[in-house]
Amino acid sequence: MSAEAPEWAGPARFLPPHEPIVRADGSRHFAGLTYAVAFGYRPLQLDVWVPAGAGPAPLVVWVHGGAFMMGDRRILPETLRPGQVFEALLAAGLAVATIDYRHALEAPFPAQLHDAKAAVRYLRAHAGELGLATERIGIWGESAGGHIAALVGLTAHRPDLEGTHGVVGPSSAVDVVVDWYGLADLETMPRQAPPPHIAALLPEELHTPPEEHLLRGLTGQARADASPVTHVTADAPPFLLQHGTADWLVPPTQSEQLAAAMAAAGAAAELVPVEGAGHIWLGHDDVDGIVDRSVRYLADHLLADKTGAHRA
Repeated sequence: MSAEAPEWAGPARFLPPHEPIVRADGSRHFAGLTYAVAFGYRPLQLDVWVPAGAGPAPLVVWVHGGAFMMGDRRILPETLRPGQVFEALLAAGLAVATIDYRHALEAPFPAQLHDAKAAVRYLRAHAGELGLATERIGIWGESAGGHIAALVGLTAHRPDLEGTHGVVGPSSAVDVVVDWYGLADLETMPRQAPPPHIAALLPEELHTPPEEHLLRGLTGQARADASPVTHVTADAPPFLLQHGTADWLVPPTQSEQLAAAMAAAGAAAELVPVEGAGHIWLGHDDVDGIVDRSVRYLADHLLADKTGAHRA
């Protein structure tokens, strides 16, 4: 070995960003960045889209759903157009990172929270290379991803839930949360099987309530730690909670509980019941309007300067 060769620093904890693909509109796409290596598991990856322009862009982290057992960073609910969330954020002048995390049958809670926090730390550590302004970060998730997003938003004061893989050092705190029909309190979540006409379309694994797969028999403190309502404080970031009134999988009472807990703590939360909508907005005729409201909420918090005026 030559004298100039670097000493081995141990196995890689993450990989630095590579060069982006520049799209026709000038936006940049960083695909398949390995934000963490959780040993014994697949590499954990994220994609980043950055809007066209010279300056760094404020960031929103998107967390996919899938009952804690399915889905990945590239797939949106079937009621949305492919890429709709990502394109809407870019059009608003916001960068977006969409992340993978370990499914519940790969690792039980808190692995999913650890992964999401590791993604935020990675994005802060590499903000300069990616063209991101990470002094303020938003997070937006749907279903299982809404639950994870809420936990990221509410647990900045819990170092025991931070995790240690990937980049260490930067903060994993976020400044605004959009939660679409996520779990809020695992103690009050009904233990219910899917309706028969739905069950006939699902694999056997999905007949068990998703939160039971997430916990894998864990009780007590683990169940409390996995419930966003447990972590609400007056210092919580502002939340937008959107939930269909006809959601059979995650009842709207879950978002109502979280909104009530935040109001009681003096934290800001806007609860928006979506009349007649089921899970993933099934049965609703204006999903575009729901997406637009979420994007406006994030833009209002991330693009405004400290005086409340929008940045140019």
